[in-house]
Parts: sequence; C-alpha cells; structure tokens
Amino acid sequence: MDNNRSTVTQPIIDLQNVAVGYDNREDVLQNVYFSLLPGSFTFITGKSGAGKTTLLNMLYLIKKPRKGMLSVFGNNINFSNRDTLALLRQKIGVVFQDFRLLEHLSVYDNIALPLRVRGMSEKEIYKRVTELLQWVELHKSIYKICASLSGGEKQRIAIARAVINRPEILFADEPTGSVDAEIADKLMRLFVELNKVGTTVVIATHNEQLTSSYNYPRITLSNGTAKLYPALRKV
Repeated sequence: MDNNRSTVTQPIIDLQNVAVGYDNREDVLQNVYFSLLPGSFTFITGKSGAGKTTLLNMLYLIKKPRKGMLSVFGNNINFSNRDTLALLRQKIGVVFQDFRLLEHLSVYDNIALPLRVRGMSEKEIYKRVTELLQWVELHKSIYKICASLSGGEKQRIAIARAVINRPEILFADEPTGSVDAEIADKLMRLFVELNKVGTTVVIATHNEQLTSSYNYPRITLSNGTAKLYPALRKV
C-alpha cells in the first residue's frame, strides 16, 4: 500500500455543463461549471436578474437542471427520485430573503418547527432551541411573537431555524438585503462562525461591499453564465 497518496476530497456540489430555466422560456443560465468542497464558504454574486435565486433553487433541489449534470452529496440529481431528494434536503439549510417565518407563532415555535416535523422529543427540542437563541443573541425574545420583531431579528431567527437540524450545507439568499450595515455585519459573523465549525456556506448577494469585506471565493453570474473567482488571499 502506498502511504504517500493524498486523500482526495469529493465536492459536496458539482455542476458540469449545466443549464437551468423555467417552462418554455430561454434558459436563465447555460454552460455552468463549478464545484464546491465540503467546509468551503462561497459568495454567488451578480446584478438583480442575473439568476442568483434561480441557481440557488437548483442547488437546494427545488429545480432540476435542463441540461448537464448536477451532483449533490455525490448523487446525480437528474437520476434521483423523490425519496432520495427528500433525504438529501435534510442535509441542507436555507435562509430565504423574505424570512418565511410563521409570523403568528413565537420565536421558539418557529425555530422548533423543523425538529417537531422530525418527531424529536420536546426536551431535546428545548435544549437545541435555547442554545441557538443564545448564539444568535435572541434568548430574551424566546416567547415573543415574530410579527412584533425587527427585520434584523427576524433574519437571525431565520438563520437559527435553517441550522437547527445541523445541515452540512447552508444556502442564504440575500440575507443582508433588508437590514442596515451594523446588522449585516452581525449576520455575516454568524455565517463565518458556522463555517468555522465545518458547515459549507453559500451566500447569494448583490452587495459588492459585503463581498469585498470578506475574502472568500465568489461565483459571478453575468450574461447567462457563471464564473468562479478564487479568494485573493488565504483567510
């Protein structure tokens, strides 16, 4: 046995010549090639309408590519059935631009919902939710109704709900788009901390100041295709 061989890390996401679009309209993106490794942190950038949300919809398995190969956790999505896709989605967390919280429920119940769907015990749910609320600095708001909270607070709740199942990869669609610079920086620090403990993080944003402040690789969408730019320096 050759003990000098290096271990090759398989991509957590791999796109080869992918095209994606809607119904009978022209493809939004074409000829897309890129791979993301486990534990990476990547921005998806581009102007409004460039296809960031469309790409995310495909990466978190809402859409399938029209052409090419998309592999997620080593599974070719075009040949994955509904049950396989459901299992893969359990490894994925998503933070939506519009929060998608149940406004009439409490902070606690919104974050607890994914665990209740899984049938976890209330004792374990309480432990996980209260730990996460400490982490996002909202433990004093545990029983407040979400409709009464600010946009920044709602976004932190959305992040907590997205990671309560301890996903292997987290997607966030314009997570700082509706908050001020101070809250945006606080949200980014949460994503950085998640990445440090091993979560693969992918953030779609059109905020150039944000991407220039954090030195991570970025996938830039323009003219219907995507180009991967490496980080300028090691972080």
